[in-house]
Amino acid sequence: MPYATYEFRGARRVGRVEGDRLIPLDGLPELGRDTPSDVLSAARERPAEAVPVAAVRVCPPVPNPDKIVCVGLNYHAHVGETGRDLPTYPVLFTKFASSLIGPYDDIVLPPESAQVDYEAELAVVIGKAGRRIPPEKAVDHVLGYCVANDVTMRDYQYKTHQWLPGKAWDRSTPLGPYLVTPAEADLTAARVTTVLGGRELQSSDTSRLIFGIPTLIAAISEFTTLLPGDVILTGTPGGVGFRRDPQVFLRDGDEITVSVEGIGTLVNRVRAEG
Repeated sequence: MPYATYEFRGARRVGRVEGDRLIPLDGLPELGRDTPSDVLSAARERPAEAVPVAAVRVCPPVPNPDKIVCVGLNYHAHVGETGRDLPTYPVLFTKFASSLIGPYDDIVLPPESAQVDYEAELAVVIGKAGRRIPPEKAVDHVLGYCVANDVTMRDYQYKTHQWLPGKAWDRSTPLGPYLVTPAEADLTAARVTTVLGGRELQSSDTSRLIFGIPTLIAAISEFTTLLPGDVILTGTPGGVGFRRDPQVFLRDGDEITVSVEGIGTLVNRVRAEG
């Protein structure tokens, strides 16, 4: 069953998604480090306090993760369009919790960057802590899945060989809309798409990941303990704006839609800061 972190009348809560309404869970203000899989599954529902989705602000499913670990160059087509060699080990970088915004929040264009790009991605949320997790046990550590748009300031990404300044801009990364549990997610070949201004710019599916989710969890947990609420962005398909001819970047007034089949859709307006 899908879950959401949401704000209603000044309070933040976790709710189970049932059609077009949210049924709050007792005692849970947000998904994260304090909501491992066993706590979430045992939480008591409060159906008398259900609210329409349309009446709330939907937050990132995990508003304050301890870690956001991102994977670059993880689809064959994206590796091809960059002209790089096929990686033999996952290309990893990080974001901060301050990078996240909700699934319907505005993407704000900073005045410093003229090359704000999109990247549709499947995101994995950890539900059980672990270190040195073997691939065959990886799914046991997953709380669920959601959608991310790894918005990237390309001119800052490529200032140096380290990507951090272009990838970790404050309030730049939509995440959501809901957390879909592993039992409900078929990721065998889930379609991953980006549509900008009615034009489909990215289209692939999760069968084309170079490093699958079990491999990523094993590789990351080899050097750091994964905690409940940690988020892994699994990489983007080909078709990013920076590699197009002519290039395509986000502009004031755009609307961008990023989807992962069976998991959800992000819809964000784009506006200039200030």
